[in-house]
Amino acid sequence: MNAAALPHHVPLTVALRGGHPENIHYGSLAVVDAQGQLLASVGDVDSPLFTRSALKPFQAMPLIACSAERDALEDADIALLCASHSGEPMHVERVAALLARIGAGEAELACGSHVPFFFAANGQSPAPGAVFTRLHHNCSGKHTGMLMLAHALGQPLAGYLAPQHPVQEAIAASVSHFTGMPVDQLVRGTDGCSAPNHAVPLRALAHAFARLTMEQPDAVYGTAPIRTARAMSRHPELVSGQGRNDLALMRAGRGDWVSKVGADGVQAIASFSRGIAIAAKVSDGGLAPLMVAVVSALDQLGWLDAEHRKALASLIPPPLKNAAGIEVGEMQAVLKLG
Repeated sequence: MNAAALPHHVPLTVALRGGHPENIHYGSLAVVDAQGQLLASVGDVDSPLFTRSALKPFQAMPLIACSAERDALEDADIALLCASHSGEPMHVERVAALLARIGAGEAELACGSHVPFFFAANGQSPAPGAVFTRLHHNCSGKHTGMLMLAHALGQPLAGYLAPQHPVQEAIAASVSHFTGMPVDQLVRGTDGCSAPNHAVPLRALAHAFARLTMEQPDAVYGTAPIRTARAMSRHPELVSGQGRNDLALMRAGRGDWVSKVGADGVQAIASFSRGIAIAAKVSDGGLAPLMVAVVSALDQLGWLDAEHRKALASLIPPPLKNAAGIEVGEMQAVLKLG
């Protein structure tokens, strides 16, 4: 890769030690309305960046549009299809129940397995000898939705992650539709769960999220966008989990925000009342600087009152202390929306 292909990120947050900059976290952020107008930005909002799990609402969209009624999907089910869940019992049990509707089970999931996010998010460790299955994978809801879409389309479940499978072709069409990026211009990679993932500019990702807040039916996907976003906002515990950032953000929004994090420093959040969305990327992938930057952007945009700030306080890292308990530094936002 040549240097010209690298995104031109700018400092978003800085970790201070003794009031002096020590670690600078670079990134970019876009604020866009449902008509696609760029309202504010910092950094590079035009270079394609991998969306990771922030893409999940649009990966679920074809299923919700074509089969939500036939499959009797509740809002809680839709929220789980868009989740990066923590592998708590409520997540695992609902994934298993959805798979059972199409006569499938854990064996059909191609996402692999890992220790549930619940433990790291809550400062706990799994019990000795604990065994976790693919159902516990944070992306098992997304993969279940892909399997359900294959079933709805009358296509084989096997090979559902192949880019040429009708499921992935339908998802690429959805991503193209909501981001405004032609399918042949979508940059494709492989996500941590083995599913195809697409890179799009932050302005396009923010535009896509803003479109989720529109009450009028979409020309292609009907009421699926607003239903998806409302389901996520109403059931943030299923999209996320205890101690996780999307749960904190959507609860803080008091029903007005829909939020989705992506691995390696991606975050999107939209306001139903404003029809506006934010998409951010921290280049080093750190969640803490990402949250500091996003909360600062929300504040600069005038989205936060005292109650919001109190609800979001858990997302801001506390002052840095050394082994003796002495306060030695802190992380601050330095981005200025323009």
